[in-house]
Order: sequence, then structure tokens, then C-alpha cells
Amino acid sequence: MSRAPQPVSSSRVTVKTALVPPTSRSRAPSPSKPSASAVASPSTPRVRTKSIPKSPSKPIRRAPPEEEIPTSKPPLSIKDAIALKRAEAKKVVSGPLVGQGVGFDSFDTLEDAVPGGSSIKKEVDENADLGRWSVKEAIERARSTGVDVSALLHPESLPDKISTTGSINLASRSLPCLPSALFEIHLRVKPDALQSVPQEPPIGSSEAPGRRPGHRGGPAWFEAQDLQVLKAWNNEIVEIQHEISLFGSLKSVDLHQNKICALPDTIADLTALTSLDLSHNSLATVPINIFSLPTLSVLNLSHNALVALPFGAPFSGSSRRSRTDHYSSAGFFGPVVTRANVPLPRLLSLDVSFNKLTASAIDYKNLPAGLSKVDLSSNPIASGNSDCSTFIRAFGGLSQLKELRLANTDIGDDAFPPTLLAGGVSRIFSTLRILDLEETRANAEAVALAFAGLKQFLVFDITAEEPPEGTLRITVGKKVLKEAWEIEVERKARHRSGRSLVKEAWEIEAEQGLLTEGGRKRAAAAAAATESSVATERALASQGKRSSVTGIGHPSSPPPHSVPSSSFNLNNPQYYHATTQTLTLPASAPPARSHTRSFSLATSALTAHATPGKTDIALPTPSLPIAAISSQSFAHTLKILILSNRKLDLSVSLPCYRPEMDVGLIPTLEELVLDGCGFGDNVPVTRQVEGDGTPIKSSEPLLPLLTRLFPNLRTLDMSYNALTSGALQKDVLVGLIVASAQNTVSRTGLKHLRLRGNHITTLDGFQEVAEIFKGHRSVPDWKLEELDLRDNEISKLPPELGLLPLDVFLVDGNV
Repeated sequence: MSRAPQPVSSSRVTVKTALVPPTSRSRAPSPSKPSASAVASPSTPRVRTKSIPKSPSKPIRRAPPEEEIPTSKPPLSIKDAIALKRAEAKKVVSGPLVGQGVGFDSFDTLEDAVPGGSSIKKEVDENADLGRWSVKEAIERARSTGVDVSALLHPESLPDKISTTGSINLASRSLPCLPSALFEIHLRVKPDALQSVPQEPPIGSSEAPGRRPGHRGGPAWFEAQDLQVLKAWNNEIVEIQHEISLFGSLKSVDLHQNKICALPDTIADLTALTSLDLSHNSLATVPINIFSLPTLSVLNLSHNALVALPFGAPFSGSSRRSRTDHYSSAGFFGPVVTRANVPLPRLLSLDVSFNKLTASAIDYKNLPAGLSKVDLSSNPIASGNSDCSTFIRAFGGLSQLKELRLANTDIGDDAFPPTLLAGGVSRIFSTLRILDLEETRANAEAVALAFAGLKQFLVFDITAEEPPEGTLRITVGKKVLKEAWEIEVERKARHRSGRSLVKEAWEIEAEQGLLTEGGRKRAAAAAAATESSVATERALASQGKRSSVTGIGHPSSPPPHSVPSSSFNLNNPQYYHATTQTLTLPASAPPARSHTRSFSLATSALTAHATPGKTDIALPTPSLPIAAISSQSFAHTLKILILSNRKLDLSVSLPCYRPEMDVGLIPTLEELVLDGCGFGDNVPVTRQVEGDGTPIKSSEPLLPLLTRLFPNLRTLDMSYNALTSGALQKDVLVGLIVASAQNTVSRTGLKHLRLRGNHITTLDGFQEVAEIFKGHRSVPDWKLEELDLRDNEISKLPPELGLLPLDVFLVDGNV
């Protein structure tokens, strides 16, 4: 086979020329392409290569040789930049790179910023100090305000966050003592070396990385500020330099949570102090002149090992003769120290809890007069020969004392005798509001008896809220914090437990056997028989008296159970409570009969005597015995009459034989309780006649009768009776509820009407009464505030009832 000849293209010529060695005028080859030496010479046999066909219309351009572009560093995140900046600052401080012009650009990566192995431990130790100033810089900044002198001439223009008072915070830095730099920078004084700290550790350089070049090493005279607040808590301080007294402007010193065993006497020369906190240390004593600081208002010495509080030591005997009220603590040019003439005249709060103080070791005869809060908790107050009652009474003489805490002390009832307030009830503990006797041997009864004469109201319930004014909260036993609602629930429970148990109507009927139809029939038969026997005996008695007048027959003796109304004596404390002017007659029920297979409605003559039931024969039997009550000595002062569940004789006995004489028989009665009696719309009324005549019996509407009998009635309880809607007519309700002064006896108006558990089906009478309020926003004579219609048979509430101005309207339990 012959191979077809391929056409020669112009591109082939280009390939041939490309293989010619370059001349001196040709451009230098790209580093990425083979050099000229690598191309075969013309004598070398030509090798066929495959080339990419190019378009003959476009000239061939070679790409210029690529120049090396310098790679830029990847941008750092904010976090990496901050870490680099901190690492740069540490390297400057550590020293190896000092003088080498180290800057931020000297570190390419985070690895380059890590110091050598010798400084790794130091970096770990200083990690806690990142983000706050060094000790020396904090001392210097406390000396300076950090604002321009021109701004100090106009303090009102300073920002809120700029403080112009000297304050230093050296807390939580593991310092073995107060740094000497504090005295050198603020006072230009080098303090004496301490025994406990022969050599102070370095506190860092004041050349902070952010300090501008040429900045002064200390503040100028116009920037200098006197130190007023010193905080060095949570350190390892054991001793305090005696040069501390040279800070005459110190007002607040906080050295709690250290290891201080003793204080220099010169600390009492800080007469400008208002707050001193030395709690959680190892102090056994304090300099006595501390008790003569003139402006100290808060002193906290808790959680130490104090064994005495000699408040009067600076003012007694040789101490007074050797002490002057004005002197210089550092020679002629030192600050002048002015002491008080009485123990701590401005002290308000004293906390010496968790120490070793006894009552005899506390100078309670010289207590600071202005004390408002005292905490002596967890001290052996009663140890030794301590007179605890005199000790407690001494605090009662403080006219401004509001809180006295004696929790976890060993005091007992002997510290609170009944004569604790004798001789000064009006001024002893007159302002006390909190008395904490938690976990002591004192009992609530003894403490209540000891403080019984105070004008404050004693409360033994504990809440997190502050006690109100005029209340003394006493904590006895184990403290159990309660919310306000818990205390209210317990108070109501105690109140209910003190009252007599009120039973529901069905419970009473169950006790009397009236739940079944047979039981109700037997009770009705017994009641009818009893009423018949009483009427028969009264008729025989009257007939005997008439026969004795005519000389016929023999006078019959009255029956043993028939007692005239005038002979009842209800003044027995069992029934009448003179303090509350309340008369309560016991419940009465028809006499119970034993169950027999058959019984007769006719009763024997011995029935009334053999089965007295639950009725006291010395009491009147009618449900509402007005005739017996009106004859008592307290009839014109009686305010409350309780006649619950009196069902034996469902009637009303009156001493008057004419209805117009019923008005105001018990004029002062304000509350009448007739619940559970079974009254209907009409009630049998028995009226006594003059002389020995037969009582007049009739039937009268119940509610109008009550309106006439009790003109000042404010509360009427007719719950669980048999009233129907017919008894609640408009005129009856208006006469009962609305106040009136038109008649001879004025009415004050009813406030509470309780009709629960009756047979009421409609409220037409109340609907008509509500018409009074149409067009009138108020009716002056309307007094009703509470209307109870629960557990009736009401099917609809008229919308007009919304016009009645009631505070309480109860209608649940209806249909």
C-alpha cells in the first residue's frame, strides 16, 4: 500500500525555523522552556515532532518570559495579631532582644513570636496578668489622674469613667506584703524591711510597651493624687509596714482574705478611715487605739481569732494620760493625728462573728453609741462566768440598734429573763427590727415573754424580705426561709384550727338519720308528737289553775320539762361570750328513735322524758327563742346571735302579743346566723299573752318578721333553709336591705345576705330592686356588699343584676 502524500502547510515551515539555534539578537528563553543547548544541531538527524496547527492569518506571538512575583504574607486574624503583639511585649521585657529594634514586623508567624525555653515558665506564670496592669504600673496610675491639667480646672467636664481620687487595687496577686514601691512612688519613702519578707519579689517594670517615648517615670505635681482607697485582699500578706500611717488620706482599707497575724500600732493613726475590713485573717488582738478612730463607720473583724474587744481601753487610766488628742506620728513635719474622745463615735456596723469572744471579754459597758448592726454569731458568748442577761441588756441601751445577730452562740433562756426590760421598757430595744438567735439554746416562749413589753410587734416567721416598720423579727432554732405566701397560708391554717368545725348540711342530716325517706318521716312524726304533748300539758296546766281558783279539783304541778321563758338563764359562759357579745345556742334535732319493724305515730307519755335527744332541757326549744333572749340582762347589748341547726321546734317565740310591739326587741343585734334550721317562707310564731293566758299561735312571713325584730342587722345568714323565690319580693328585699330613717326605729341597712342552699328558682325580686339603679350611679341608702346565692335552683341570671353595686356576688352551683 502506498501512503498518500500529506500537503505541506505553512505551519510546517514555522516548525523548521523554530528549530534553528537562536542568534544573539533573539530574546532570552523562558526559564520554563528548554535552553538552546538542549536543541539538536543541524548535523543531528531531524526528529519529527507534532505541532499544533496555527491559523496562517495571525502572526505568531511568543509570551514574554514570566517574572517572579513576590508572594504576600497571608493576613492575620485579629486574635493572631493580638497574640503577636503580646508576644512582642514579653520579648521586650524579657531582655534578649533589647536594643535590636524589635517591632511588630519582626515576627512572621506565631512560632517566631514564642520566646526561648528559659522564658516559657515565666510566660505561663504571667498568663493571669494579661489584660491588667502590672503592680508597679497600677501603683503609678493610682498616683495620677490620667487627665490633662486643663481638664482638672473644670471637673464638671470630666467623663464619668475618669476618677480624680486615688484608688489602688492589688487584689489576688499573691503578694507577700504591701509593695515597697507603693511607699516609694506615693510618699518618696523607703519602708523598713519586714521580718517575714526579707526580700521582696520583683513587681515588673514601669516601662510598659504602650508608653510613649520620653514619657515621665512618675506623675507631675499637678497630676498627683493622695491615696484614699487601698484594696489588697486575697494575697499572702503576713505583716503590714508601720509606714502605713503616713497615708493620712486613706478612707477605705480592704485587707481581707490574707494571713495577717498582727497589725502595727500606727494603723490606728489613719484617722480618716471610714471602712476597715480585716476579716478572714489570723488576728488575735488589734491595737487598742483602733477604738478611738473618729470617723470609722464600718469595721469587719470576722473570721479571726480575737479574744477581747476593749472598747474603752484607749480612754481609761494610764492610756488616757499617755495619749494626746492631737499629735504628729512622724515628727515635726508628719501628719497630725486627731483621735476621738469616746469609743468609735461614728461606727454603724460591727462584724466580729466567728471569733473566740466571750461576754466577759467584751467591754459592753463602753459600746459605740451609734451602732446600728452588730454581728456576734459563732462566738462562745456564754463561756466562763459570763452574765448573759446583763450583756444582752447592754445592747438594748443602743438607741439606733436595728440588727443584733447572735446565731450559733451558746446562750440560753437565762439570757432572756422576764425582767429583761424592767425599768426601761420605752427605750430598751426601741428600734430593734432583727434578732437572730438561730441554733442557740434559747426558746421562743422565753424570748417572747422577755420582749412582751416592747412596742414592736413580735414575728417569729423568717423571710428574705426586710421586716416592716414597727415589727421585730426573731429567729429561734433552725432558720428556715419562707416566702410571704407560705407564711400567709400557715397563718390562715392556724386561724382555722382555732375555730369550731363547721359541718355541711348533709353531714348534719346524716348524723340525725335524715338522708332516707323513712328517716325523714320518723323525724316528722316525732316532732309532731312532741308539739302535741307540749300543747296538751300547757292546756292541763291552765285548766288546773282555773279549777284552783273555783275550789274544784287540785292544782296540777307543771310538767318537768316546761320552763317559763323568764326563768331561762343564758348568761352561762358556755353560751354567752361577754367580750365579743356573742350568744351561741347549741344545735337541736328531733329525738332519735330506734329502728323497729313497725311503729305508730302515737307517742307514749314517757317519750318526751325518756328520749331527750340532743336537746338541753335547760334551754328554750324554739329555733328562734326571742322571748327567752329578750328577757336576759345582755339583750340590749347583744351583737351576734348564732342559732345554727336548731330543728327541734321550728318556730319563733315572741314576748309580745301584738305585732306592732315586735319592733326593736333586740335593737343592737348586727349579725344573725340561722343556717341549717330548715325555715321556709313562713314560720310558726308563738306569742305570749299577759297573765297566764294561752299563747297565741300564728304563721307569719319570716323575712319581714326579722326586719322588724332586728333594725340594726348588718349580716343575715339563711343558708341551707327552705326559702323559695316567693319570699324574695321587692318590698321585702327593700325593707331588709335598704337603710331607712322614716319609721320610729331607723334601719342601718343590710351588708351581707347569704342564701346558699335554699330552693330559689328565679330572681324576679332582685331584678325589680335593680331597677332603682337605672339612671342613678349610686343610691345612698343601699348598703349591700355581699350576696350569696350558691347551690340553689336558679336557671337564669337577669342582666339587670349587673346594676347592683356588689363587691361579692356568688352564684355557682345553680342550674
